[in-house]
Amino acid sequence: MFLIIMKDEYSSGRWLPGGFMDSSTYLDEDRHRSARRFARRLYIPRIIGLATGFFCVSSVLVMQPVSGWWWLLLVAYSFIWPHFAWQTADRASDPARAEIRNLMVDSLMGGVWIAVMGLNALPSALILAMLCMNNVGCGGLKLFLGGLGVIVLSCLLTLGLSLIPLNLQTMPSQVWICLPLLLIYPTYFGLVSYRTALKLSEHKRRLMHMSTRDGMTGVYNRRHWEHLLHGEYDNCQRYQRSATLLLIDIDYFKSINDSYGHDVGDEAILALTEHLQLTLRITDVIGRFGGDEFGVIMSGTAQESAIQAMARVREYLEEFRIPHAPRISLRISVGVAEFDKSMVNYREWLKAADVALYKAKNLGRSRTEVADIAA
Repeated sequence: MFLIIMKDEYSSGRWLPGGFMDSSTYLDEDRHRSARRFARRLYIPRIIGLATGFFCVSSVLVMQPVSGWWWLLLVAYSFIWPHFAWQTADRASDPARAEIRNLMVDSLMGGVWIAVMGLNALPSALILAMLCMNNVGCGGLKLFLGGLGVIVLSCLLTLGLSLIPLNLQTMPSQVWICLPLLLIYPTYFGLVSYRTALKLSEHKRRLMHMSTRDGMTGVYNRRHWEHLLHGEYDNCQRYQRSATLLLIDIDYFKSINDSYGHDVGDEAILALTEHLQLTLRITDVIGRFGGDEFGVIMSGTAQESAIQAMARVREYLEEFRIPHAPRISLRISVGVAEFDKSMVNYREWLKAADVALYKAKNLGRSRTEVADIAA
């Protein structure tokens, strides 16, 4: 009669011995795994809902002139159906579709039990409310309307075929028997909703991290870093604040890769990232601008202070040695551009720093050059 479902789908890569699987095959398998998780989350809630619902319905049936077949059906549905529904869905080629069918079976049987109880007020209202809550949680308005139609239709057909008399009044004893369903099921629904909300929040946080961070270094990726640069430009224009933009490039990085391999090149990038994080302030925004090039936004900082910060980074790098290439001494070229209100947009600010960086590289590398804003 009752179950709880809150859908949340995850995706993950898969590596096979022969290489990466075909994208369509991967998507099919990922959907199937998600659908099985969707079905698996119904199992325990269905057991709890039908077990508490059994006592709710049976409290009315004992007062009704019904045959023993109804009792057999009630026992089978309440205590056997949850296990059968789980097994059929788990083994189905499309578990999600199978569970939607199971939900329709729950709606159908809910309408049957409402009719068999003679539309007894409190138990019928509880069954209807729980089924509607489940269907909305499973598939939104579409499933809610479909399930409601099945409930009404099955109720009317059962009333018409069985000629069961109406019994609208709920006895005080039936109210007490219905209380466990009224208390336990909504509480469990809230618990499942809370856990699902936590999972979705964590999933959202991870997706946000993946969409804004560089996968290797952990600093901001270029797209998000430029977005932050745009925001810093707007703030400087609006509030007349100072800020300095730095573009940093590892000298002779291609030679490091060619001579020692990409692993050593990656170690060099990570070393520069670490030294930037250790030397600069927490408020300074570091981004991997591309390859071995990094950008830093130093809010509220004049270019003289930015140059001094880069000097400290150079000191760190001069003492640092890559474990697998101890003869390498990492050196960097830096382009510095302080914010100027005459800049039309943030891209002009970025271009000024880029020109200063190329100037540093053309003048022999391992140096810091300041942008000529007037030019």
